[in-house]
Amino acid sequence: MSGSAQQQHGSEQSHEIDQGVMETLRSRDHSVLAQQIDPLSCTHNDIVELLAQYLALSDQDDDDVFDAWFDGLSKAQHTVLKVFEVYRGQFEHQE
Repeated sequence: MSGSAQQQHGSEQSHEIDQGVMETLRSRDHSVLAQQIDPLSCTHNDIVELLAQYLALSDQDDDDVFDAWFDGLSKAQHTVLKVFEVYRGQFEHQE
């Protein structure tokens, strides 16, 4: 698969994931999110450390530092952060 074809395929997958996240956010059904993160092989400490780094770097004014850190994350770490953001969005917009 060529680089541009891989990018397009990755972009399509990302769009599908984002659509799934939006549907989950609207339905407040956490089972789909649990299915994404439960099989990951990481410890509770790994998740806490990841979220602490994410929050600390998100608060900084230097976008380049955050972008470099974010680009270096694994697929599993990106999944954890996406699920975290969905949960956070739900809690911030509770009625």
